[in-house]
Amino acid sequence: MLLHDFFATTAVRLPAKTALVREGRRSSYADIAAQAEALALSLHQHGIRRGDRVALFLDNSEEMVAAVFAVLQVGAVFMPINTLTKADKLAYMLNDAQASGLVTQTALASVAREALAHAPSVHRCWMVGDETPSGEANAAIGHAARLPYPAPRPSDTSLPKLDAAVIDQDLAAIIYTSGSTGHPKGVMLTHLNMVAAQQSVSLYLGLREDDIIACALPLAFDYGLYQVLMAFKLGATVVLERSFTYPVKVLQTMAHEGVTVFPGVPTMFALLTALDNMADFDLSRLRLITNTAAALPEAHIRRIRALFPQATLYSMYGLTECKRVTYLPPDQLDIRPTSVGRGMPNEEVWLVDEAGHRLPNGSTGELVIRGSHVMRGYWNKPAETAERLRPGPLADEMVLYSGDVFRTDAEGWLYFVGRKDDIIKSRGEKVSPREVENVLHELPGVLEVAVVGVDDTLLGQAVKAFVVLAPGRAYTERDIIKHCHARLENFMVPKWVEFAASLPRTDTGKIRKTGMR
Repeated sequence: MLLHDFFATTAVRLPAKTALVREGRRSSYADIAAQAEALALSLHQHGIRRGDRVALFLDNSEEMVAAVFAVLQVGAVFMPINTLTKADKLAYMLNDAQASGLVTQTALASVAREALAHAPSVHRCWMVGDETPSGEANAAIGHAARLPYPAPRPSDTSLPKLDAAVIDQDLAAIIYTSGSTGHPKGVMLTHLNMVAAQQSVSLYLGLREDDIIACALPLAFDYGLYQVLMAFKLGATVVLERSFTYPVKVLQTMAHEGVTVFPGVPTMFALLTALDNMADFDLSRLRLITNTAAALPEAHIRRIRALFPQATLYSMYGLTECKRVTYLPPDQLDIRPTSVGRGMPNEEVWLVDEAGHRLPNGSTGELVIRGSHVMRGYWNKPAETAERLRPGPLADEMVLYSGDVFRTDAEGWLYFVGRKDDIIKSRGEKVSPREVENVLHELPGVLEVAVVGVDDTLLGQAVKAFVVLAPGRAYTERDIIKHCHARLENFMVPKWVEFAASLPRTDTGKIRKTGMR
């Protein structure tokens, strides 16, 4: 089956059941299906066809969820984009993917307008919350015609069948992830990739139709996106939050809705464990807690389990290129709390040395992943694709070289060691040091920059910048951080800035970051 077929089946089977709860509004499966069908018809009427890329630049919302399925329904490829993304980066992604359409919201119109002025491939922009009179609906925004996000059709109105003749080898999504070059890379995921990942994760977690899943993760982040995909396959309910900025508000909603599943990242759990009023919230129905993006400190694991003794905690590891890789069975948490477990169902993983030779248990090396969930490659980046996707054990098969270093114990349990490149994980998001360095180099008088990740209890890793200034030039740490805030997403802004007279170099003249962390 295709990725959106599961949702269609559930909407027919459970039309009246609550699919989404957001800020007190309840949407049934029939409601979301009606929204998706109306947008799919508009997409089709305005030229979106099989294989076209459509960017979704939206907050966590009913419209964002419906847009995912609408794009899939016409056979197109959806591109979820974080709403913190600045205009120049948005324009880069639109151009890189040669996107045909953009779905966004009025609150982001100024960013979208600036980006679309430099993205000529986008010919239509659907705007949620657009109050433009119908006679002005085609007013231009950049190079694109501006269209209102369509209202759901009445339930007795039949929509034409949009048969896009898609198969499971077609792309379903392109999800952009930061790269070591400083430019985001578009991870190409087929329907088969995403269905396989969805099924494996749902299986080992034991998700159920009666689950109520709290999602305060961005839907532009695959961890957040899959909460909806897995829930809608089963017929579960998702309590969708805009973010985890106000944890007390999220906890109040979780208690009110009787949430049973809570996916989080270390930053969120650090905030939770720091609260002194957790007893005020009745979370007795919570049965599953999951963590990925970065490993939880042992102290946080102990605190979480003490706060929620009735809930089962899953420590996991994954990457956008294949969604999920490993999970630690809960019965192993007391035995090996720092492990990220073993490979999930329908997958094979192993470690290799620098020469690509498979390593025995008790070794340290790069993690390699084999399975149906492994990406097709990076969009329009053959060199980067060839670096990650390499021949596997079978003829004409490609496997994923993760770029991450792990060690195994004598029994084969995996422990994360570090990244082969310089990617920083802060607040559950990947930060490219090169991208931050490029922004810092925009400042007059900045001669050299090195950006690294340093351990941080709250953030997992904090971004730290080392800056060398030209003689006579003076900046304060506040000046540097303010400059970055104006040009980067919040999670990419350095927490620390250190001014240096020079930076260490290798014998070949490259800046040596080893030891700077």
